Amino acid sequence: MHDAFDMLVSASFWAATLRISAPLLFGTLGELICERAGVLNLGIEGIMTVGALSGWLTVYYGANLWTGVLVAATAGALFGLLHAFLTVSLSLSQHVTGIGVSLLGTSLSYFSFRLLITATASPTIVPFSPLRVPVLADIPVIGPVIFVQSPLVYLAFTLVGVTAYIIYRTPLGLAWSMVGENPAAADSQGIDVNAVRIVAVMAGSAIMAIGGAFLTLSAFNAFFVNLVNGRGWICIALVIVSSWKPGKALLAALFFGALEAMQVRLQQASGGLPYQLFLMLPYILSIAALVVVSRRVAGPQALMIPFRKGER
Repeated sequence: MHDAFDMLVSASFWAATLRISAPLLFGTLGELICERAGVLNLGIEGIMTVGALSGWLTVYYGANLWTGVLVAATAGALFGLLHAFLTVSLSLSQHVTGIGVSLLGTSLSYFSFRLLITATASPTIVPFSPLRVPVLADIPVIGPVIFVQSPLVYLAFTLVGVTAYIIYRTPLGLAWSMVGENPAAADSQGIDVNAVRIVAVMAGSAIMAIGGAFLTLSAFNAFFVNLVNGRGWICIALVIVSSWKPGKALLAALFFGALEAMQVRLQQASGGLPYQLFLMLPYILSIAALVVVSRRVAGPQALMIPFRKGER
């Protein structure tokens, strides 16, 4: 019990929580934007994998790290455009299309990696280094946790505020919400429902891909098979837990990040218990939270419902 308490109050535990939650936050915010506009994007796992590979390859072939992030976002937006074309323009099933995009992105990434990188061991790059904020980093306890992090961690948490501002304070955010709640009403006000949805899916997919790039440009320094490891599916659950709200998405990502950081440390003090039990812990508790919260929340009214102009 004493060891568990020491773990929960240690600065290293909470610093790890922030690092682990950052890619989840990128993915959750991206999925949240898509779903608020009425489009379920199940392609998130593949899009994050594409972002991880494209960002890493860009840096591996000589570009700087921020260029890698930009290329990853562009690749994600292109996959988002593909998903939007099939689901919004052609009104195909969002479930089937999303799974197809996910499989395409994952398989294409692995194939491209094997085609371009022939070395037995995966090459490495120099990733983002922790950015120490002067003065603030010297604050006891809080300083090492918050103000000595990778630049992409700061970007992830900044995006929470930016996303919330866009959704609640700008015409674009209002349009996203309108086409996700009542596309017919939005159309009657002169809003191009399909165009707004396409933009939302592309923007959300770009953010998801940055989450994937975080793994190869910040968390690790190499690309390898199964790198994303189901984080995309967790992000879909976190969107529901957060009730499609950016602020709650931050809390949900931190919750899962804390569980992940905890299970790693519990493995070290397991006393011989199978490590798989601790690997299961974050997912079991996340499912429990999803079951409890999903009973009291309702998603956008037009989520997964195609819009065809002129139909009632």
